[in-house]
Amino acid sequence: MAGAGGNAMIRWIAVVFLAAGGPALAADRHASDIDPARFSYQERPGARLPGELLFRDSDGQAVRLGDLAQGVPLILVPAYLRCPNLCGVVRASLLGALQHADLRAGRDYVLAVLSIDPTETSAEASAAKASDLSAFGGGRTQSYWHYLTGTASNIAAATDAVGFRNRFDPESQQFIHPAGVVFVTAEGVVSNYLLGVGYTPLEVRSALQSAGVGRIAAAAAPLLLICFHFDPTTGRYSLEILKVLRLAGVLTVLTIAGVVFLLFRRERLGS
Repeated sequence: MAGAGGNAMIRWIAVVFLAAGGPALAADRHASDIDPARFSYQERPGARLPGELLFRDSDGQAVRLGDLAQGVPLILVPAYLRCPNLCGVVRASLLGALQHADLRAGRDYVLAVLSIDPTETSAEASAAKASDLSAFGGGRTQSYWHYLTGTASNIAAATDAVGFRNRFDPESQQFIHPAGVVFVTAEGVVSNYLLGVGYTPLEVRSALQSAGVGRIAAAAAPLLLICFHFDPTTGRYSLEILKVLRLAGVLTVLTIAGVVFLLFRRERLGS
């Protein structure tokens, strides 16, 4: 299950996990008001990103959202920098795919990692950018990777425009939000989405090509991979990536068994 198939399986497994494990989780969190379906992306292809919104870049300078693209598609990553769960996995998955697809910042895309936490600072954005550049950057990349912080109202306006729904949970001091990235045309129109984690170079290249020619994709079925931690002692919701990977392994075995059974049955029917 390595490569594209394995990455696609990981994302698809999130749906299976929620469908198969939902009743058991519900028993544990019967007192919780967290419904994961409320925090999936509400995809809005064709919506316009509000370009007039102001944010602070990692160097503390004010930037307009609409000025970032510079004639190429914009990849928008709503997340938060202190996230202990999937936000870093989403960024690493995306940046690794961009690197392996030989997609060049400034030529093929511009990146905007948008903090959804209004308390995060430019210093934290700078540290996150430096870490990502060290692992995945090169050349003139840093000029086209933007790590943005801003006010609650501007963050809400930007995330609402792309259908990114989130909520701060005061008990865990974490944000509940979906995992995924948004591809926006150079004109500021939402083109398409990649949801979950485990993006392949082919998927990212295809998404950028669509955004590059202004193609607006149809909204896909929502993928309920939520970035949030579950503590069984408190009955709070969780979908940790390790659980997803373990379940992916189980499903792989079941899939292989199913294929073997179908082949065996076909052979018997043909004999």
